[in-house]
This record gives sequence, structure tokens and C-alpha cells, in this order.
Amino acid sequence: MAQLLAPDRLVPGRRRDVDVLLAWGRRPSALRVERLARQWDLPVWHLEDGLLRSVAKGREHPPLALLVDELGVHFDATAPSRMEQLIAAPITVTEANRARALQRLWCEQRLSKVNPPREAEAPHVSYVLVVDQSAGDRSIALGLADSSCFQRMLQAALQDHPDCTVVVKVHPDVISGRSRGHFTAEDLAHPRVRLSADGGHPARLLERARAVYVVTSQMGFEALLWGRPVHCFGMPFYGGWGLTHDRCDAPARRRQGASLEALVHAALVGACRCIDPQRHQPCPIETLMGAIGLQRRLQAQQPWRCVAFGFTPWKQRNLRRFLAGSQLRFRAPWRRIPQGVDAVVVWGRRAKPRLLEAAARRQLPVLQVEDGFLRSVGLGADLVDPVSWVVDHQGVYYDATRPSDLESLLATQRWTSAQCQRAAALRQRLVQEAITKYNLQAEPWLRPAGAHRVVLVIGQVESDASIRYGAPGLRTNRALLEAVRAADPEAYLVYKPHPDVVAGLCRAGAGEDAAAALCDEVLSQGSIQQLFTQIDALHVLTSLAGFEALLRGLEVHCWGLPFYAGWGLTHDRERCGRRQRQLSLDELVHAALIDYPRYVSRDSGWFITPEQAIDELVAWRAAPPKRRTLVQALFRHWGRLRRR
Repeated sequence: MAQLLAPDRLVPGRRRDVDVLLAWGRRPSALRVERLARQWDLPVWHLEDGLLRSVAKGREHPPLALLVDELGVHFDATAPSRMEQLIAAPITVTEANRARALQRLWCEQRLSKVNPPREAEAPHVSYVLVVDQSAGDRSIALGLADSSCFQRMLQAALQDHPDCTVVVKVHPDVISGRSRGHFTAEDLAHPRVRLSADGGHPARLLERARAVYVVTSQMGFEALLWGRPVHCFGMPFYGGWGLTHDRCDAPARRRQGASLEALVHAALVGACRCIDPQRHQPCPIETLMGAIGLQRRLQAQQPWRCVAFGFTPWKQRNLRRFLAGSQLRFRAPWRRIPQGVDAVVVWGRRAKPRLLEAAARRQLPVLQVEDGFLRSVGLGADLVDPVSWVVDHQGVYYDATRPSDLESLLATQRWTSAQCQRAAALRQRLVQEAITKYNLQAEPWLRPAGAHRVVLVIGQVESDASIRYGAPGLRTNRALLEAVRAADPEAYLVYKPHPDVVAGLCRAGAGEDAAAALCDEVLSQGSIQQLFTQIDALHVLTSLAGFEALLRGLEVHCWGLPFYAGWGLTHDRERCGRRQRQLSLDELVHAALIDYPRYVSRDSGWFITPEQAIDELVAWRAAPPKRRTLVQALFRHWGRLRRR
């Protein structure tokens, strides 16, 4: 609340040494505040939820937008309000253009006041929409209406559209049992009446409706944004301006009319204050619309009821963040798939064959989860929380034996010039900020004086699934070193073992202890991003370092089949028949860093964009290092013992 009211300062408690008193809407408590204001000779500001409130309702989802009115309340047609004055006031060309852009953005992001991920089902036949409200809603009486208006509204919808189905949208509070609606079973018994009572988001219903009938519901305003005819049986804030079909008389204050642009600008800009859920500071409504739209899109991409197998408690906590919007249950790997689920979730390729067979028999999709490519500052093996994971519905990006969502994107997607420009800017920012997967810090390394060609060979954990499923030929670090030395005998060869091997969290590969005899230098502690500035070429089996080197314009040789190989950007020793397309680097970047992963803020817990993830990684890396927790220290010690 305090951030939403900035730059004004909120002073809690009942105090007289203030400039203004705050009241919420037209509740009984607001009447008491008004009496107190008269006694103290102070003005009152009335607050209400903004028209774009939040992702969900409840105490854990406070409003992210507020309507602040120094005159009245926007839904009270019996008295003037600031919203009403803003709608009636002339607007500039710039404001009108912004309003039109806001209308487009609202529909593109498919927004509403509250924004659950699943949308209400819409009939496939022609229909009109009738919107019910909770009994006792103050906006009804203050909108010059009463309960009888709802029956008149339903009858009018049936009479006005004799060839249409009439869909009655039940209020979510009625569905949850917190309040009553206005229609009886007898009202709804008409053969052309159909209930919408799934509690889903209204965007699809509004988008497809032939017309929308309301008393004072905000959905009438949203219908105007969708370009639908709106019939009002009360006087909501958007009624009486010549934009709606009004079945009651408008106040004289509104009879001069107003444009849709003036209405939109007043409701979403002039009277509204918004908070950025990521930065926790005031923001333009466009920022909030983008943030809420991103939550809706990513939550809606995943099945509703999921059961996850074999996740440790630490990964369970993170899975809840990355599958926000889905109902999650957790099971041990040997347990059976319960009834009443829509999908199975596993970590990478660790699922037992028996589990995969059971999912296939029940035709349940299997979602494979893995680390993303911009992960954290620190290793996952140290239980450092990730900023990015991927959720793949086909396979997983490092498994070249079958398709994955990422491979399908790379093989079929077409990117616009604007998307490629975004990818180029993202790539340049990554290079500028020296961002990699783990962002580990180390002393800088300089190439030897006089070295004509410096080649870096990247070691991997040989038991890693990316080698098992992505390296059909060479599969050991020693074999890779031998092959690179044979292919480039004159180069100065630098070998960098995997950080988990160096830290003792994973075993070294077979013969890897002889690496010093196969190269010119073994570099255990160098920072990978700093090494990129000192080398001429990079050789990998399947390591993500090859992708990071591509971002920096380096020559990359792949001896296995990582996701970025086979698209004409790398020197490949293996071939994948499914990868026949030539891609630009920015197309690869858009697929791998924008389309495929999900990013979750460590601060807010919200889904964020890759650009915002980079901001967090930069700030995280710059912050003083924190000591390991007891759990992290024990896990690291246990990892070393387990490898012996």
C-alpha cells in the first residue's frame, strides 16, 4: 500500500497530524472515516482496487493497482468522482494514442481485473454474455440499480437475440460459496440459457460474445476494450457517455459524452496508481500489464494437475516456483501415478522406465525439467537456487536421441525482425555483462605470449546425461583431448575440467588425471567468461560452454550433439538427421534464451523476462558473497564422500 501511494507518505493509525484521511470505497468503515474527517476538517481520499488488480485474489495476492479518488468513488453514480471528471475532460493526441495502445495491449495480454491462468470455456455457437454479480455488491445500489435489474437484463438478452445462446457468467465469489448471485434456478431454466461457472478468466468469453449485458460489473468496461456492444442496466463508471446501450438515465454530469480513448485513459492512467511487482516501486500501467500477462501465459502453458516423481525437498520448493499456477503433488520414484492428474513431472532423464510406461498407458504427458542456460551465481550442486529452469513436453534439450521442445522450435519456428533484434540486444547484454550459466568468479588468465592459436577444451562430468544422450561418438574427456590434439597439433591447448569435479562434488572421468600430459595447460580455477576473451577456438562434447562461446563470436567445434549443433553455426563431428535447417545466431538465441526457458525472480517469485533475469544475475554477482547454509555445507561434504 505504501509503495502504491508514493510519493505520498502513508502514516498508519488514527492520527490527526496528517494532511488527508484514507477510506476504502463505500464500506461502513469509509463512512466512519468521513465523519472523522468532518470533525477534523480534513479531506478524504477514497481507495479501491485498480481495474487491473492482480494475478489472483486473496491476502497472498494484494492489489498491484489502486484507484485513488479525492472526490468520491468511481462506481458511485450518485455523486461526482475524480474518475468521472477525468473521463469528461478533453485529452491530448498523445493521451489518445496511449489509450489506443493500452486497449490493444489489454487484449493482446488477455487481461482482466483478476487474472487466473485458465480461461472460461466459450460455446462454439453464437452467444451473448450476461454477467451476474455478488448480492450486496455496493456498486449495484450506487450504480442506480437493484436486484430486479438482473432479471430484466436476462429477459432483455433473450428477447434481443432470439437466435443466440445466452451465457450467464457466474461471479467467482458465488462459485466459491462466499456470496449469493441474483439468478434463481427458475431464471436459468430457459433452454437457451447456459451457465459459465468454471471460475475461468473471462477473456475468451468476451472475445467471442456477440454482445455483453451487465448491471454495473467491470466486465462491461473490459467488453468495450474488446470492441463488444455493451448493454448496461445500471450506471457503472463507463456508462452514460454514449459508449454503451443504457437502460437507465445517466446523470446530467455525463450527458456531454466522451470518447473510448478518454474513458480508457482516465480508468487505466489518470485515476490509477500501479506498482511494479518486480522492483516494488511505482510504474506505468504498461509495465504491470506486461508482468501480469507474462504470469498468465506461462502458467497457462502447463497442465493443471501435476504429479512429480523423485524430486528432493530442495527441488520441490523450486518446482513450485517454476510451475506456479499448477496443482503439484510429489511422489517417491517407486510410487504409482495417482488418479486425477493431467501430467507427470520428472527431472531430466531420470524417470524409471516403469513410470514412463505407466504414463504412456494412461496417455499422460511427461514433463522433463532441467536447469536453464542462465542459471545462477554458484553451482546447483551447492543447492544454489536457480533463476531459470526449462520444462519440456517432448524430451529435454541435451537428449539428441529424440526431439525436444527446443529442437522443434529451432526446426520450425519463424522469427520476425523485431524478435531477432531483441535476441541481438540480449546477446550483446550477456557479453557486455559477462554472464554465463553459473557466473563463477576466479583470477583472470592470460594467453601465453607468442601463442599463435589458443584452443580451449571443456571437460564435463562423464556420468552426465548430456553425454549419455548427446554424444554418440566420443564420450570421455580424455578421448576428447586426444582428438583435439590430433586435429590441431600446433595449437596451445588449455583443458578446463568441470567445476563440480574440481570441487569434489563429482568424480573425474576415466583417465582424466592424465590430462596434463595431453595438453599444454590444465586450468582448474579460471572463469569461463574471462577465458573466452583469451582464446581462438573452443572444443566440447556437449557442454553449454559451446553455446556461450557462440554468443561471443568464437569458433566452436562440437564432438557430440548439443542443442546448438547442426544448425550451421558450429563445426560438427556428428550429424542429426532432424536438424537440416540453417539458422542465424540471433534465431538460435531467441529460441534458447527467450522462447524455451522460464525465468523466476529470486526476489518476487514472479516469472520474469530474460532481460530482467540478467539484471538479477548482475546484482546477485555484485552482492557480497554469503556463507553457505548448514544444509548446503552438509550436502557438499556428503557429495565428496559419495564420490569416493
